[in-house]
Amino acid sequence: MLDFLLLALTLFSVSSAFYLPGVAPTDYKEGQSIPLLVNHLTPALHHSSQGKGPQSTYVYSYDYYYPKFHFCQPEGGPVKQSESLGSIIFGDRIFNSPFNIEMLKEVSCQKLCTSTYPKGDTVFVNRNIRAGYTYNWLVDGLPVARIIKDLRTDSNLYGTGFDIGAIDHDSKAVLFNHFHLNIEYHEKGDGKNYRVVGITVTPDSLDRSALPEDSTSEALCSSDLKSVYLSKTDDTQVLFTYSVKFEKSDTAWATRWDKYLHVYDPKIQWFSLINFSLIVLILGIVIANILVRTLKNDIVKYNEVNLDDDITDESGWKLVHGDVFRPPPQRLLLSVLVGSGAQIFFMIFVTIFFALFGLLSPSNRGALSTFSFILYILSSFVSSYVSGYLYRFLGGDNWKLNLLLTPVLVPGILFGVFVLLNFFLISVDSSGAIPIGTMIAIVVIWFVISIPLSVIGSIVASKRPLLDVPVRTNQIPRQIPQQPWYLKSIPVTLISGIFPFGSIAVEMYFIYSSLWFNKIFYMFGFLFFCFLLMIMTTGLITVLMVYYTLCSENYKWQWRSMFIGGGCAIYVFIHSIFLTGGEKLAGLTSFVLYTGYSIVISLLVFLCCASVGFICSLFFVRKIYSQIKID
Repeated sequence: MLDFLLLALTLFSVSSAFYLPGVAPTDYKEGQSIPLLVNHLTPALHHSSQGKGPQSTYVYSYDYYYPKFHFCQPEGGPVKQSESLGSIIFGDRIFNSPFNIEMLKEVSCQKLCTSTYPKGDTVFVNRNIRAGYTYNWLVDGLPVARIIKDLRTDSNLYGTGFDIGAIDHDSKAVLFNHFHLNIEYHEKGDGKNYRVVGITVTPDSLDRSALPEDSTSEALCSSDLKSVYLSKTDDTQVLFTYSVKFEKSDTAWATRWDKYLHVYDPKIQWFSLINFSLIVLILGIVIANILVRTLKNDIVKYNEVNLDDDITDESGWKLVHGDVFRPPPQRLLLSVLVGSGAQIFFMIFVTIFFALFGLLSPSNRGALSTFSFILYILSSFVSSYVSGYLYRFLGGDNWKLNLLLTPVLVPGILFGVFVLLNFFLISVDSSGAIPIGTMIAIVVIWFVISIPLSVIGSIVASKRPLLDVPVRTNQIPRQIPQQPWYLKSIPVTLISGIFPFGSIAVEMYFIYSSLWFNKIFYMFGFLFFCFLLMIMTTGLITVLMVYYTLCSENYKWQWRSMFIGGGCAIYVFIHSIFLTGGEKLAGLTSFVLYTGYSIVISLLVFLCCASVGFICSLFFVRKIYSQIKID
């Protein structure tokens, strides 16, 4: 165990210092155009620029050029940029913009356009200002950032995205219509090529409605101007402008993401890791003591009893030896769920492992989600192999139905939920709604790749020799005595789920912030270690509870090991409810989306941990019953 901890900490330290950029660097010459791309508008749970927390929380995004926002469009209309499959699924919608930025060419108060906000759209825009919606601009692959002060280290950091507006001291919504862009560049050795290494923005709200049309740039961007308030009774004319300033930086291109990728409170994560590492260590010692010392005594006692013809009484877990390998009810469903859980475990483990070494860098937008999706499809071989092999081991003979259900049941349910939630996204015109073409492509990819891999996995599993069963199964099942309250299904599931959940609870906050509120998740060293702790804890606690279950003469351990192992999913869902910081979800759509996707995440956690719990219990049960002598 100590060796494992040292190895994991070594991997974490290596991953912290190792970085592979997701894209090749782009060199710009003086006067060369630097495109500014715009992505969707996303909600933010906490944002400091407004002085107050949002009154309500939305969890869906909008296209940047959604008509009601009336943002300036490029000449000829917006052009959609190519995106990866993962970016499309997670709602990225990237377009070009009317900003004209040239390397080393500074501009002051450059006009973009004048937009008219009808009184009917004012309520919509003001609502989203209060909800904390943010711009997400991109320059040379870098997010246009706002500067954040880290009081702990007294250093400036870059936060992705910036607010579309603010709330003033009178609690009125203010629309930002001027943007001070500061581009940091790094000069190459030849002095003729430059690279963008950072870009920050300072938004401002400047009301120019009282100024004449021929006003100078100084007058248009004067700090003495009042803020822009959108009228609810009349149409409002808003002039959008921007300024560009260039600043030379010593930051190398390879390290330009360092200010974006910052652990805001690493002490919490280190405390969590050390705390639950100790819990796993203690839990391992306790279970080792039980399984080595207690089981050893049990085995010696049982074997001595078997050698004495005059003593026929049996007790404890040996008493159920004739029923412990009795096929459980719904063994087909059990096999399919264990196989699907093994597939999810394989996908998560491999994805985090690759991300641990920077191979799925956040600088390569959509790489993580695309890799996960492709890996999930390719790992259909794993699910069908585990499911087919387990189904044969449990005595199932309808292998054709197993072959059909394994690649269809769980993925089909997930796809059905996503389609249902997609209708809610469509109903609010969210950019997160997956296009019908992408939906069809996913189905085609699944049937073209996943189904053949599942067939191969089932064929390979059918040719593998089965695990031997160390004891014979009686024809008539035993009657199970009354169980202690703490070993009944619901209490034992709730008690056991606390331990695995504790090891992943802190990381769940950062994962949810990344999914819902456009935060960059990059702490894969912490996540990898926490994931291993969760898996180890799941295996240990499930084996312990299965042992106590058998000692209580309850031989129905198969489904119970599933629920014990997946018990942490209950706490994952409960925890997700409190991650909105106490703010209410705005509207039925936000509630359905947040709850629906939280249930999906909890279901995936359940399947992953349940399969680990079952497989560990299976080998444990085989091991202990192979050590005793049966007449």
